[in-house]
Amino acid sequence: MSGLGSGATGATGPAPNFGLTKFLDPLRIPPTIRVSSRRHRDELTITTTTARRRLHSQLPETTLWTYEGRFPGPTIEVRAGRRLRVAWANELRGTVPLVAVRAPYAQPTPANLPGYRNPDGGLPAGVELIDGVAELPPWTVVHLHGALTNGGNDGWAHNGLSPGETQLAEYPNRQAATALWYHDHAMAVTRFTVHSGLAGLYLIRDDEEDRLRLPGGDHEIPLIITDRNLDTDPATGALTGRLLYKFQYLPASGTTAPVTGPFTLVNGVIWPHLDVGARWYRFRVLNAANGRFFRLDLVDEAGVVRNDAVRIAGTDVGLLPAPAAVPAGGLTLTPAERADLLIDFGGFRGQRLRLVNTGASVEPDIMEFRVESRGRGDRFEPPARLSTSYVRLGHEVAVPEDHDEVFVATTPPGAAGRPHPEMWELAEITEPGELPARFPAEGIIQLTDPASGRVRTFRTVARLFDDTTSIFVERGRWVVWNLIQLGGAPHPMHIHLARFQLLTRWKFGDLRAFDVAAGGTTRPLPAPGAGPPIEKHEEGWKDTFALWAGEWIRVAGRFEGATGEFMYHCHILDHEDEGMMRPFVVHPPEIARFHRHSRGSGAAVPGMLPGSS
Repeated sequence: MSGLGSGATGATGPAPNFGLTKFLDPLRIPPTIRVSSRRHRDELTITTTTARRRLHSQLPETTLWTYEGRFPGPTIEVRAGRRLRVAWANELRGTVPLVAVRAPYAQPTPANLPGYRNPDGGLPAGVELIDGVAELPPWTVVHLHGALTNGGNDGWAHNGLSPGETQLAEYPNRQAATALWYHDHAMAVTRFTVHSGLAGLYLIRDDEEDRLRLPGGDHEIPLIITDRNLDTDPATGALTGRLLYKFQYLPASGTTAPVTGPFTLVNGVIWPHLDVGARWYRFRVLNAANGRFFRLDLVDEAGVVRNDAVRIAGTDVGLLPAPAAVPAGGLTLTPAERADLLIDFGGFRGQRLRLVNTGASVEPDIMEFRVESRGRGDRFEPPARLSTSYVRLGHEVAVPEDHDEVFVATTPPGAAGRPHPEMWELAEITEPGELPARFPAEGIIQLTDPASGRVRTFRTVARLFDDTTSIFVERGRWVVWNLIQLGGAPHPMHIHLARFQLLTRWKFGDLRAFDVAAGGTTRPLPAPGAGPPIEKHEEGWKDTFALWAGEWIRVAGRFEGATGEFMYHCHILDHEDEGMMRPFVVHPPEIARFHRHSRGSGAAVPGMLPGSS
């Protein structure tokens, strides 16, 4: 059942458009709030309101929850090092503006079909309304994704606010030029609130970026890509514009798949077009979907992939050291990942190009670029060197041997009898007397270290959000996170607060030693081999990492500049809300020495890089 739970691609033939004309509507550009201007100074109020917007000109209006009446919200632009205080005012009304149902797994997947009712208005066999969703109130809390800010400003999931209340947050913006994004992060309901429209872009500018003279103004455009499903009138089959949140599930186990939809939106418009000049443009691309992975290709009128016109200038948390080519097979963005793209339309005068999701099981087209016929005297060429402040960990700069290690395993649905995938925080067993009497034992994982060849045994110390906190980090410490995928769907793993680089990517050739039903290994998992090579653009600073089936990846970051309680989680929002989210704490080292806690995870104990001495 690999199709259940991935949100990934797998074409089955031409996909329908359900009566909507592709590329009919122009791309909407979210308004920009430039905080560096005198008008806004260092304080800003952003109001969440209920609004009605057309997602396509051939549709009725859709009721949305929005920031400042926009979907997506306005782009906030700030200068690095300039503090911004935001009052996030909740003025939403009514209950969540979507209908949530679940339908049995089938082929074609019901997730990619609009509507959910029979012509007589009744429910088909196995289709059910999700109990309680229709009554969800507008209880929200904003998280600035990728921001280096203290825990009190990070958007702690339990700290939701009701209408009439205001969340006060301070963002120091002490980080390099990058594209962050803000979205709701309310505990257990983020999938519904973000799906209803609560997301927007946040750009940080700095002098290093300014000196590059990258395309700007009208030639720098955000592309916030999402997917949605829509309800239909049961009698006529016509699309109503109402948001439909449709799960697919396996009746025998109750296992659900992340919600996807057949309609791809860019900046809140279904299959839009953009008129462009025959010159270079800069696009700030964000995958803001709940669970769909996008594999991006630029395609010309003949269907030929033209990624030679595209350069990757940056990733989640900043510019790359040099422009990178799009990998063979396209640029994959999992939910929450960003890409800073430069595209040269100079060689396509008078043509129409398409941005497509290659191999998608729905309509692959995302949007159309319409290139003007006349030439432009565009003298821009991508600089050979972008970020001069960038350093590659493990090459130009080593991760200190005195660092902390965290081990987290993700488990497939059904592990130890639980229907949803989970994150298991692991602590190493070092005393022989602590080993179980027999294997498999629930929560006990044995791994063969690929560097040393020795067998390491771990026990699970936490798996749900409100289990005891086990990861404690001292401010200023380097931490290497070992993220281990034990089967099932891939997971885009997001760690709050810090920026990270991908150090290694290993791949297990055989996961059969992990007994899914028992929730533990029957014998040590064999040492993983080398995984797919790390692409040049993957060497950039990031905050979200794709963890594919059977992989063991290691990412390193330094937790500096802020303290408090933070979260890490899978950014497939259904997985997050179903339990794939856990807390961690960062303390000043002087405070940490006085704090008494259960040292469950390796992050509390200094670690060594595999193979170091």
